[in-house]
Parts: sequence; structure tokens; C-alpha cells
Amino acid sequence: MSQTVEVRFKGNRRGFYAWADVEAPLRPEEPVIVECDRGLDLGRVSTVGDAAAAKCGGCDGCGPSPGAAAGPEPRVVRRAANEEVAQHEALRREEEEVRREVGTRASAQGLAMRISDTEWQWDRNRLTVYFTAERRVDFRALVRELAGRYRTRIELRQIGVRDEAARLGGIGRCGREFCCSTWLTEPGPVSLALAKDQRLSLNPAQISGGCGRLLCCLKYEHDFYLTARKRFPKEGKPVTTLRGPELVVAVDILRERVTLRHPEDGTRVLPLVSLRDEVAEAARTAPGDARPPGEPPPPDRGSPRPPRSPRRRRGGGPS
Repeated sequence: MSQTVEVRFKGNRRGFYAWADVEAPLRPEEPVIVECDRGLDLGRVSTVGDAAAAKCGGCDGCGPSPGAAAGPEPRVVRRAANEEVAQHEALRREEEEVRREVGTRASAQGLAMRISDTEWQWDRNRLTVYFTAERRVDFRALVRELAGRYRTRIELRQIGVRDEAARLGGIGRCGREFCCSTWLTEPGPVSLALAKDQRLSLNPAQISGGCGRLLCCLKYEHDFYLTARKRFPKEGKPVTTLRGPELVVAVDILRERVTLRHPEDGTRVLPLVSLRDEVAEAARTAPGDARPPGEPPPPDRGSPRPPRSPRRRRGGGPS
């Protein structure tokens, strides 16, 4: 039985492969030579064993990734030797010069496209050019020119600005590396409604990332904000504390604080724990007037109805 491994390549590109030698299992970060379309490629092992099998089995239609061999189960050919790793690093150093040359040739042909990155296959049987463009570009003449220049198979692939940021990497507003280029392999759609739920500014300049789109963290942090907000009273709702009725002006989820406004004493900021204690103490002194923050008031059932008088038939006589 073969071992399933996840192999990563340049630009957060990943694929799943089978390793036949189970007696000498692969380990994370090991360089390996894998099968790919029309040749061989070099990557590093990212995940092995049950974790890799779970990832592979959990995706939609686990077939070969881009660059993997055709067929249901591409395989790892061998561990990469030091000379092969050195050849791989030499190709990576050449790719920046290739990117500039491809950009110059595209501009000379008047193509409205921006060359984002280039990637050599390890055996130099293919050169992949990644670009962004506002609309569809007819790059057939450029492909012929590049094929004559580099004497290999040329593949031009149009990507979006999020994919471009994931390939190139960078530093986000938080001071860390881009999530999409480190660990967030499938960012998913991000909408403005997520920023509204988190009470963030709707100014695009403040909630956009390096790619110019909405921050990816708005997506994966959304559930945390929705869960945490349930512990706080709602803004604009009154609560009864030891000072009497106060209005909830704002809540700070990260610092666990609540801003209250009293009609006579003004505004004050309380920790959520202190607010709960005050509301509970006020409820003990006046049970009918106070309730814990966020708890709806009891339903108003009204006064009891008077007993009904016996019904009579039309016509006047008793039934």
C-alpha cells in the first residue's frame, strides 16, 4: 500500500502524489521528484500520511493538480539529490530575468497584460507564464515568439489579483506575511457584509489587502465575531445596573469592554464581567426591573381575562 503525500511547488501550488516505498516513508520538507505533464518536476513534501490522505479525500474531485500527470494517481518518482536541488535553485534565479523579458515582448506587441510571474518546470520541458489582465487577451503571437526564443513548451495562464498576491507574497496591514501566500490555500469569496457584521469601517482603503480586494481575514474571523458578540448586550439597548437604567453605546469584543451612557451620570466604560455582576446585583435588589445583559424582557401576558358568561342560542331561550 502506497503512502499519500502532499507536495508544494512555487507560488503555493500543491498536488497529491503516491509514494510506493512505504518502508522508507517521506518526511515533511524533503525535496522530491514527481511525475507531471510531459516530464518531471521538483517540489517539497508538505504533508504526509493520514493528514495528506484526509486533504486529498476532502477536496472536490481529487484528481491531478495543475502540472501533475494525467491519471488517477500521480506518483513520486524518487527523492531529489543535492545536484537536482541545485539545478532547481538555478532555475528559480533565472525566472525573474525571464519575467522581465516576457513583459518587454508583451509590451512590444501592444498586449494589455501584466506579467506577474514565470515558472520553469524542473526538466525545462515547460515554461509557465502567469499574468493578469482586465479582459481577454489574444496572446497566440506571443506564445509563438516565446517558443522560438526558449525552445520549450510555453503555457500562459491568466490569474486574478488574489492569486497574484498569493504567488508573489508580501506583508499585510497586520505586519505579517499574506495569509494567502502562507497557510490560507483556499481564501474563498469575501463580501462587504462580513465587515458590517464585525462593525468595521466600510472605507475600502482600510479593509483592503495588498491585492486591492477585501481582506481575507474578514472571512475566517467572521465566525469568531458572531460567537463572541452573543456574550455582549446589543448596542442601543437599555440595561439596568446599580446606577439604574443605562444605554449600551458600544461594545469592544477584543478588550471585553462595554460603553454605557447614563442620562445623568454620563458615559462610562465597564469590563463585561463587571457589567454582568452589576446587572445581577441590580436584579437581586429589584427582581422585576433588571435582567442580565442581552436577555430579552419577559413576555407581557397582561391581566387575566374575566370568566365568560354562558352562551345563549339566538332566539332568547336557554339551550
